[in-house]
Amino acid sequence: MPTRDVVNRLRDSDLFRQYQQAFQTATGLPLVLRTIGSYQTPLQGSKAINPLCALLAAHNRSCAACLQLQEQMETDGRHGTAAVTRECFAGLSESVVPIRIGDQVVAYLQTGQVLLHPPTEAGFRRTARLLATLNPALDDTALRAAYFATRVMTRAHYAAHLQLLASFAQHLSLLSNELMIAEAAAEPPMIARARNYISEHLDEELTLGRVAGVVHVSTTYFCKLFKSVLGINFTDYVARRRIELVKQLLLNPHKRVSEAAYEAGFQSLSQFNRVFRRVAGEAPSLYREHLHSTLPGRHRPPLPLAA
Repeated sequence: MPTRDVVNRLRDSDLFRQYQQAFQTATGLPLVLRTIGSYQTPLQGSKAINPLCALLAAHNRSCAACLQLQEQMETDGRHGTAAVTRECFAGLSESVVPIRIGDQVVAYLQTGQVLLHPPTEAGFRRTARLLATLNPALDDTALRAAYFATRVMTRAHYAAHLQLLASFAQHLSLLSNELMIAEAAAEPPMIARARNYISEHLDEELTLGRVAGVVHVSTTYFCKLFKSVLGINFTDYVARRRIELVKQLLLNPHKRVSEAAYEAGFQSLSQFNRVFRRVAGEAPSLYREHLHSTLPGRHRPPLPLAA
């Protein structure tokens, strides 16, 4: 299944729509799920768009500036799973949280359009002067009203919201990986049996020959059919399934990384670390830290917010 189709299915799912509604209601911030490389206006489709951003969206030059910022955040967010936050030309903070399929970032949860300090008259005048160079026709009265109506949060408060999105992004990554590796309705019964066998024996040594023997075909035929149906080869599939199992095991905050690795069938920690970095895009210890950074009572520094 093409990654864009996976993202579209996630966006249309009840899971995302319910979370989007709850997040926007609880925080007052907009939230969208955006495919990587999208040229839509930032946060288009959300019902909680900032009035200042809605005003600027009607002007091409300010839209172009927003899209440039969006492209920069995409570039900065291609490594790791942490949120990336930047300040736009109007002084508002925007953030993206990457969603991965394997080692590839395919989409972002995007939020923001918030001031991390109270609006001031001096700040408004600076913003108004800058916006006048982009859009001379902007009405000063409407601009002032929109600017001073912008949502204001402390950095710590905003960082806490981004941590919630990071946890949800991990959930969506698990779901998107399942969609990528299994479209059961379209696969031959032989491949379905093979996948079921793999799932039931992940903690054991799994070779191409062993699984081909289970479904009673030659190794060569099984290898070609497996790749043609699922779009990845047998070795990569098993690695991805094991990594996804590790991620699920690590949802338990008391589970050690090494314990999860061996339970998922990895024979050595060096092999596990290498495969995890390749599939997940970061070290397993860093993934676990990001995953549980929202646990109550755990001290953590505020998320870095770069201008």
